[in-house]
Amino acid sequence: MISARKPDPTILIIFGAGGDLAWRKIIPALYNLFLDGWLPDNFEIIGLDLKTFSNEKFKKRLKEGIDNFSRSGKAKLEDWKKFAASVSYQKADFTSVESFKKLSHRLNEIEKKWGVSANRIFYMAIPPSFIETIAKQLGKSHIAKDKNRARIVVEKPFGHDFVSARNLNRIICDIFDECQVYRIDHYLGKETVQNMMAFRFANALFEPIWNRNYIEHVQITVAEQVGVEHRGGYYDHAGALRDMIQNHLLQLICLIAMEPPVSFNADEVRNKKVDVLRAIRKYSKEKVNNYVVRGQYSEGWMEGKHVTGYRNEPGVDPKSVTETFTAIKFFIDNWRWQNVPFYVRTGKRLPERTSVITIQFRPVPHRAFPVESIESWQHNRLIINIQPEMSIRLSFQAKKPGLKMIMNPVDMVFSYKDAYNSNPPEAYETLILDTMLGDATLFMRGDQVEAAWEVVMPILNVWQVSSSEDIPNYAAGTWGPEEAEALVARDGNNWLISPAISNETKKKKSK
Repeated sequence: MISARKPDPTILIIFGAGGDLAWRKIIPALYNLFLDGWLPDNFEIIGLDLKTFSNEKFKKRLKEGIDNFSRSGKAKLEDWKKFAASVSYQKADFTSVESFKKLSHRLNEIEKKWGVSANRIFYMAIPPSFIETIAKQLGKSHIAKDKNRARIVVEKPFGHDFVSARNLNRIICDIFDECQVYRIDHYLGKETVQNMMAFRFANALFEPIWNRNYIEHVQITVAEQVGVEHRGGYYDHAGALRDMIQNHLLQLICLIAMEPPVSFNADEVRNKKVDVLRAIRKYSKEKVNNYVVRGQYSEGWMEGKHVTGYRNEPGVDPKSVTETFTAIKFFIDNWRWQNVPFYVRTGKRLPERTSVITIQFRPVPHRAFPVESIESWQHNRLIINIQPEMSIRLSFQAKKPGLKMIMNPVDMVFSYKDAYNSNPPEAYETLILDTMLGDATLFMRGDQVEAAWEVVMPILNVWQVSSSEDIPNYAAGTWGPEEAEALVARDGNNWLISPAISNETKKKKSK
């Protein structure tokens, strides 16, 4: 988490610098940190890739990415010149010892010029298949041997299943100390996600009721309007369970369910998250289908436009049974959460783009009001909107103005855009700065990654041996298959939509 100090002198080396991730996310994030004065005076970015770029062509491409994706808008010429002075490109074959010798020489040159040993951050913005290769080359070249200053950043997916994740952990930790490895999940850098810890642990108001005695159930919805776009080849081997639930949604569950940490030391916080993952109930193969729903979108209509089905997307097998939607009912078997269902769902080609967490509290033990006064009665709810709106809403009952005692649900709202004038930093800005500062609080530890895979492996194992006969089973533009509604309806519940999202939908329809 961002501190008040600037990082020490830093050299950031981006493997795969010619790719989409660097163009859309990493460089715009670094540029915004530069504009806001967070980068150290001695700072250098070295881009590595197999592609043939001159320095000028490489910088021109990066500027286009900033102009398109930076929250600060198009780069001003003077600001860009100052930032670009610290950017260079080096063509590199990641399998070649010579490429790493050349990189080592370049790093030593920079540190000699600065007269100081710098942080060396090796950012792997590359396909997962290259992680092992680059890690071994870094080990052989000894350019990342300083445990206090050398760090590697690894993007998801971290493994394809539990066995591959464990093997990758072993390979990396044979070369680096765990304290050097920053497994990045951009969801944990989002402002509202970070605010969940502040909300829970900086306020005495909610802690006494944050347990099974007062909370009836928890819902998490992460919905996307888009299809797989240009990621069909990757997505068809991943699916919604691996792509979203194994990392993003399980991390949200950890933040909601974790015990209060003694301090905000990185390992202390991560210990509490691992405790949650280990307490999540693992279903036997006979029970998986009672608690898990999968779906795949077919063609449909979205905002007046016809969209194709998943099987017709580029790079997707025409007979694919890969899920684009998953809904699961989780239970956390510990004293705080025993028998409280955590309903999670995520999918593509859903009606709205939204990430929202809803905490539904138990009803009052006795309703003393006459029946006619409580026709619109609803549960007290805490609604945490992560995107597109960033807000926290508390929904409770109040008397409607008038001469009769009529109850009506009302909201108390904390909204980022109303409370603060400045735009909050993007998730990658927070996480990259934390990497430079050596703060691993918001990053995944090795045992945390493996514990998350252990949660989903029973589901994946069942799906691997049982082909689904009813896929595709939901039309694009709907909220997923009917079985997902039945999953919560069996408990007398229904999926909830944030009031902010509902209002946005009404605005769209009225245009």
